[in-house]
Order: sequence, then structure tokens, then C-alpha cells
Amino acid sequence: EAKRSTETVTAGSSHQPWAWGGGRGGGKEKGLRLPSPEMQPKNSQYIKKKNVSLEKLSLDFLTIVYSHRLVDDCGKTKGCFRYGKPGCNAETCDYFLSYRMIGADVEFELSADTDGWVAVGFSSDKKMGGDDVMACVHDDNGRVRIQHFYNVGQWAKEIQRNPARDEEGVFENNRVTCRFKRPVNVPRDETIVDLHLSWYYLFAWGPAIQGSITRHDIDSPPTSERVVSIYKYEDIFMPSAAYQTFSSPFCLLLIVALTFYLLMGTP
Repeated sequence: EAKRSTETVTAGSSHQPWAWGGGRGGGKEKGLRLPSPEMQPKNSQYIKKKNVSLEKLSLDFLTIVYSHRLVDDCGKTKGCFRYGKPGCNAETCDYFLSYRMIGADVEFELSADTDGWVAVGFSSDKKMGGDDVMACVHDDNGRVRIQHFYNVGQWAKEIQRNPARDEEGVFENNRVTCRFKRPVNVPRDETIVDLHLSWYYLFAWGPAIQGSITRHDIDSPPTSERVVSIYKYEDIFMPSAAYQTFSSPFCLLLIVALTFYLLMGTP
């Protein structure tokens, strides 16, 4: 049984000097099916694999649109990372990620305040380079595709071998949201990590041009403070720069240091 915990960390302490550049978009095109008009939210697009009944598709469509709004299960039945305004949820955070075990797979859900792409990278450290990356990319046709990348230095190279399956994606209210599964264990491949091991998670989002990702929105994207185990469900909140206060450990340490200097430096 996965462990449960809730935590708030300071985003500034997890920011690292790594940066995602642009990778080439495209990839094999997925079949596009839309729910009935009355089921479609305004200004949204939805994609799902072929050979799915319209009835099931409509139900799945409602599920992906509305399930990401609920964070009550974070730290209980799934792990979550939330970055943004204190108290934000899956539809209001600048960035949101959840994960949970389903059999031999891990289901991920990503969401970000962007009209381009949102991604998570699995890294052996907190820096870019040699990382397995899953990205959800919104293209000019309104579709959201799940793509696989591998970080070569500061460049995200698209990899045709994609471990994702059961992919779903939606663009609504200027926000990209997606959900997909990938196996915990994979045959040996340097571009696809084994998720039963613990990794640092790199979080990023940004604009896309003609379905190709470009540089992320912020210079120092957040990362997990420590390695993440898919078997431990945590609810971790990271305040964005605009909401970091003097309550952060770094600020408190700075205040103590300045106070000590002023008291001891004056004869």
C-alpha cells in the first residue's frame, strides 16, 4: 500500500540551473474523435485512440475534463505536485502533476497554464541532460499529443519509441491537460527509465510552434526537492516566485544571518 504524506516546500530551494530547449514536434498522428456537440466544452479539443465507441469516448471526455479538478485524493490514492498560488488545485496551479499505480503501469496526469506544452522529466539529478521526458503538446489543429523526448544536454530530442499508452489530452480555458499510462518496467533502453526506481522529477511548460516545443516559460523550472518513489503518495506544494514569502527557510536563514552581522559587527 502506498504511503501517504502532505508537504509544502519552497520552490526557490528546488530550482536548478537547467533549461529545456525546443525539440521537433510531430510523430505518428493519432485518430481524432470528438464527443457529441452538447458534450464539448467551448473552445476545446480532445483526442483519443481509434476504435473507441462514441458513448465511451463521451464518458472518458467528461472524466478527463473534470477529474483533474479534484485534488482531494492527493496524498491518499495518488501522489501530487502543485506549483503556483497557495491553495491552488489541478485547474488553477501554474503546474500540476499526479501519479498513481494501476497494476503494472503508472498513470500520470499533467496540467499547466499554457497553450503550448506541459512535461515531466525523470532525472538522476536536478539538472537537464540524459533525462527521460514525457510531454503533452498542443498543436495548431487543437489536438494534444503525448510525446516522448530525451534530453541531450540542453536540447529535448524527440524519441519515436513512446512508452505511453491510453493517452488522453484536452486544451480548454488556455490550459493543456493530459493523462497517460506507461509501464513501470521496460526493456533496457537508455531513453526510457524504470519507474520502480526513484528519480528526481523535472517540471516544465511553455509555448509550442506548429506542434514543436520551444523554451519553457520560466528560466528556472521547479524540480522535486528529492527523488520520488511511485510507491509513496505525497501531496507536495511548491509556491511560485510571486508567492514566496519570508517564511521560506532561505529567507529565515538570511534574516538570522543579517541580524547576527548587525549585532556583532557594531562595536
